[in-house]
Amino acid sequence: MSKIKGYAMLKIGQPGWIEKERPVCGPTDALCKPLAIAICTSDVHTLWEGAIGERHNLVLGHECCAVVDEVGSLVKDFKPGDKVLVPAITPDWNSLEAQAGYSMHSGGMLAGWKFSNIKDGVFSEVFHVNDADGNLAHLPANISPEDACMLSDMVPTGFHGAELADIQFGDIVLVIGIGPVGLMSVAGANLRGASRILAVGTRPKCVEAAKGYGASDFISYKNGSIEEQVLELTDGKGVDKVIIAGGNVDTFASAVKALKPGGKIGNVNYLGSGLNISIPRVEWGVGMGHKQINGGLMPGGRLRMEKLGALVSSGRLDVSPLSSHVFNGWENVEKALFLMRDKPADLIKPVVKVA
Repeated sequence: MSKIKGYAMLKIGQPGWIEKERPVCGPTDALCKPLAIAICTSDVHTLWEGAIGERHNLVLGHECCAVVDEVGSLVKDFKPGDKVLVPAITPDWNSLEAQAGYSMHSGGMLAGWKFSNIKDGVFSEVFHVNDADGNLAHLPANISPEDACMLSDMVPTGFHGAELADIQFGDIVLVIGIGPVGLMSVAGANLRGASRILAVGTRPKCVEAAKGYGASDFISYKNGSIEEQVLELTDGKGVDKVIIAGGNVDTFASAVKALKPGGKIGNVNYLGSGLNISIPRVEWGVGMGHKQINGGLMPGGRLRMEKLGALVSSGRLDVSPLSSHVFNGWENVEKALFLMRDKPADLIKPVVKVA
């Protein structure tokens, strides 16, 4: 078998280039070559925090767009040379979990997240996609490679926050964290009819982008507790819905305190550290405040990619502000990864074009 190169997690805290055997393409699978890749904060959590445990020589990355290089004998809708959208979550669509409506957990909790979790990711000359007909989507001709990368994870995860919070027309919404996922949560809340969107974040580049996506008010954790500022902005009433797209295990307490009775919290933040989440007893209505907390991994699959891709290709959603740093060539992958770790003030998302 031929060898391929990939940028990998050698062990916790140590990334580097490695050589591996070219993946084997099963009858329903596809092998793809990246056109562009994007770095995610999840890669940082996985590599430097050991958030999902130790991994040795695991190729990193779950965000890219690609060209199909090889398909299995049973693949019907894709062929070598097709340019494709690649979701970060690639479920097994014949699983019982998928039939129950939770495809992202096919094979076990979070097991629909395969890239850079339970198998090699996409920061590789060639990568493997299971169930190609169910997980790949054709790349619309008018979507650029860097925009296509945003459809792997940032758009579907941010929008899933809006779905988990069950945002309805006229809701007042709090979005905690306005990195790239939070920005797409703001955009999703806006598209679902929120009347007012309060955003927590301080970096000027992200604040500017959030305004463009529909945020109306901004809160800085440097100016006091989130909940106190929310209550002040809402005349003491709180918000109808909260999307958590940043922060840590302590963020949930602020979300519960800022939420009206009967409100809902949608969490799409990857909690990379901490053992427990504290829920304030009194503000949770001593257990009876009808304040719901929903946390979920983004749905994957072809249908999701096609629908979100249609929003971008039709001009309804502009994801270009997310790609703040665009590089060319595989040699810049490490630079982009360390940039995402260090998060300078002008960063939203780094993308590397590799073809």
